[in-house]
Amino acid sequence: MQDHSSIQSNSSSRPVALITGGARRIGAAIAETLHNAGYNIVLHYRHSAADARSLANKLNEQHPNSVIALAADLNHLAEIQQLAHKVLQQWQRLDVLVNNASSFFPTPLADASESQWNDLMNSNLKAPFFLAQAFAPELQQRGGCIINIADIHADRPLKQHPIYCAAKAGNVMLTKSLARELAPRVRVNGIAPGAILWPEQENAPDESKQQDILQKVPLARSGGPDDIARTVKFLVQDAPYITGQIITVDGGRSLSH
Repeated sequence: MQDHSSIQSNSSSRPVALITGGARRIGAAIAETLHNAGYNIVLHYRHSAADARSLANKLNEQHPNSVIALAADLNHLAEIQQLAHKVLQQWQRLDVLVNNASSFFPTPLADASESQWNDLMNSNLKAPFFLAQAFAPELQQRGGCIINIADIHADRPLKQHPIYCAAKAGNVMLTKSLARELAPRVRVNGIAPGAILWPEQENAPDESKQQDILQKVPLARSGGPDDIARTVKFLVQDAPYITGQIITVDGGRSLSH
């Protein structure tokens, strides 16, 4: 991973995309897809320094000085603003903001805490809002776009996850509101994934629960990170007349009752 200060700011005239939570899983797939489409990439991460370093090195081997990785804790407004400053300092531009970073864990009503509320609201709602605020002038100048990663559970509550679902519902309305606020120069859309990647560690459903979920998917299988990444690329490159929309990528899961 190259430090942001080690690359000359005029090293490339390629468009620039920031992907929050870009070091792993869906974020990494989005980063690779946009990089292959000709974008310089800013990989934001919080704890995944090794993954960010590995991905940045891999992509920089393909196109030198085209990827940087920046750490920030999106719970704190000061760090959100500092991240925005460093992004613009790097290549003096931003064309695409992908708000992908997200906390996810159960919060049963009887046990939920204020710190859990803050964590889920901050990553899924606060950070996307204040990053959009910070980058709005630049994105308006570039005619850029914002893509928020929502969730099908913004509309279909997931049991024992009331705070997460509320945060993602707010993310969906934020997407629509920002689309009106930033029109006509900036398009703002969202993607609502279904069963793409199972949650990690203690939040992962067991095998029987996974099969129960997939039985409700008309396409009868889980998706993959590339399904989300390709949808991001579509919204960025091939959808100049689409704004304020949430594209559901769930194999038809939301059709089931």
